[in-house]
Amino acid sequence: MLFNRRSLLLSGLAGLAPLRAAARPNILLIVADDQRFDTISALGNSAIQTPALDRLVKQGVTFTNAYVTNPICTPSRACLLTGRDDWDTGVRWFGEKINSQLPVMPEVLASVGYETFFTGKWHNELTPEKRGFDKTRFVFNKGMGPHEMTFQESSERVTGFSSELFATAAVDYFKSGTRNPFFAMVSFTAPHDPRTPPATWEERYQKKLPPLPKNYMPEHPFDNGELKIRDEQLLPWPRTEAAIRGELATYYGLISHMDEQIGRILGTLEQSGVLEDTLVAFVSDNGLAVGSHGLLGKMSMYDHSVKVPMILRLPGHRFAGRRVDGLCYHHQLFSTFCAEARFKAPAGLERPSLIDLIERRNAGHEAVFCSYRDVQRMARAGDFKLIWYPKAGRWQLFNLRSDPDELNDLSESGRYATTLKDLAARLAAHMKRKGDPLAGSLKV
Repeated sequence: MLFNRRSLLLSGLAGLAPLRAAARPNILLIVADDQRFDTISALGNSAIQTPALDRLVKQGVTFTNAYVTNPICTPSRACLLTGRDDWDTGVRWFGEKINSQLPVMPEVLASVGYETFFTGKWHNELTPEKRGFDKTRFVFNKGMGPHEMTFQESSERVTGFSSELFATAAVDYFKSGTRNPFFAMVSFTAPHDPRTPPATWEERYQKKLPPLPKNYMPEHPFDNGELKIRDEQLLPWPRTEAAIRGELATYYGLISHMDEQIGRILGTLEQSGVLEDTLVAFVSDNGLAVGSHGLLGKMSMYDHSVKVPMILRLPGHRFAGRRVDGLCYHHQLFSTFCAEARFKAPAGLERPSLIDLIERRNAGHEAVFCSYRDVQRMARAGDFKLIWYPKAGRWQLFNLRSDPDELNDLSESGRYATTLKDLAARLAAHMKRKGDPLAGSLKV
């Protein structure tokens, strides 16, 4: 055995005995639902309160260019579980099943001695128990629903706010006498709509409404191929400044309330003396527009939808406070967990591990790619991002260094013709490599 699987029988916080220095780290993976990359106070958003996430930023490593390959909950979560992109998982839309040949994160970690625990939003096929989790509690297997939830436990019905219930499940698990090492996944449904935070948090942001995003628009400048989907019907067109600021108030309220619950979880680990032996990863499954570019939902290739917050707090505060700008994917967390736990990762995982990126042994991917159904494709390399709209028959090109809000489309400028052609060629090659059915339609 690679690990001495001692079962800790003590109850309460004493059950969480610290790991030996040479032992594998505990792993806590916290996943938010629809949280934009720019909604953390310590990362520059002075309008929002996120003390727990701020602490992770201070004590950990922030990846400022972490992307998803598909900005939809189910595909993105399948990528996290498998460490592969959505073309490899076979999950590109709701209800699709993960390629049965692919091992998933909890199964792999359980096979090398980890006790595995899950609470929160699952939203993939089967159940967490059938995909390698030893213990579960309060599993929500839908895409969305009211944040006031009820779960049946034996003969008792437990009702509460989603973020509080999931945090309580994690806290109780950590207090119950779990053995080390553990892999715990806490998958929140916040800040996904319905945007109904607890009254105290809603009132806090309603008193002083958040400012509009710099790329606020009343309407998207053209039909991007997905303007009639449910997410875009939550407010009438054109979007008004008052309506968007109101949406941001409730969105921020959900994030701050979730942050409060993350604080409870981290506090439990800290009180037990286990936090210093625990790798903590925070990430979102995708972002959300909430008024940016005239959009509300996540179904776009703009950074507010495809770039996610990702923070890694390593045992011993290694690399504390560091910001890493290299291009990466959120599903590289799987290979990172394998590297930190010091066992050989399954073949085919997205590499390198994020530790390599932190230590600058690798500057990150030369390019990252994203796609959404048959209506949008994206490639980013260096400072430039190219978006292709097959149905609209048009391109967008942005210099993200000089124009991070993606307001100045350079695709019609002759000065950037070579840049557009280079990125289009990269995108075409990627699509062909992945078997994208639209590959033949992209003419460079």
